[in-house]
Amino acid sequence: MVAEIGPSNIEAAFLLEALKKGTRVDGRGIYDYRTLKIACGPTYGLAEVQLGQTRVLARVSCEVTRPFPDRPTEGIVLFNTELSNMAGPGLESSSKSSTQEVAISRMVERVIKQSRAIDSEALCILAGEKVWTIRIDIHFLDHGGNLIDAASIAAIAALRHFRRPDVTIDGEDAIIHDVRERNPVPLSIHHTPICVTFGFFGVDGELLVLDPSLLEEQVQVSSFTITLNAHREICALNKAGGIPLSANQIQRCTQVALAKVDEVNEKIMLAVKATTA
Repeated sequence: MVAEIGPSNIEAAFLLEALKKGTRVDGRGIYDYRTLKIACGPTYGLAEVQLGQTRVLARVSCEVTRPFPDRPTEGIVLFNTELSNMAGPGLESSSKSSTQEVAISRMVERVIKQSRAIDSEALCILAGEKVWTIRIDIHFLDHGGNLIDAASIAAIAALRHFRRPDVTIDGEDAIIHDVRERNPVPLSIHHTPICVTFGFFGVDGELLVLDPSLLEEQVQVSSFTITLNAHREICALNKAGGIPLSANQIQRCTQVALAKVDEVNEKIMLAVKATTA
């Protein structure tokens, strides 16, 4: 195994000096996202997101299963992430990869599942007997920083793009129609939660940037992820690092995130529409 090599002291000092002057080493403004590309298809439920040098692939699949005993009228939503050491030289340590995988998987699940973005009751076929289990597999292809934002965008885009087989209920029987017989149907999705991540720098975290790159992540002292939807509702908050954030910093991040969420949501809708229209 090869240990992760972080930035040198000179690189870190140069990055911080640039931030103090309101610029970033990759030429972006403080509140600029890297170039975001979203591509869906060719099969339903497949979405690839490229955020700068970060690339994430999300695939949604489904199968008919029995519901949980305590939730007989609700479908099941499962998440799985795969952060291979092929995604970046700093991930050759399996323990580091697994730690990041768990953190990202929990965050994406919290963002989508716990915010009830998916109508789980619409996944019920026969109460107590048959429901749809929806599985979201997230594969990290290239790690260029800010995996959480890229993963959340890929996951919700794939869910928006996904189509499940149509079902006919005949008494106590459920007939699952082949997609060649009937057009598959989209999932019932209440809203589109999108993560927006900020990195904080300096002794007191007085400097901040939107969408930190891998180099910026290695230098930052704290990060803050706010998840919003198009209805301007806060779906989740997540802070990592030991630097406390003031109310003014949180409010500042929220205002910036509100504008970015509208832009990202529009790109998701355009990408989905391009292959499902």
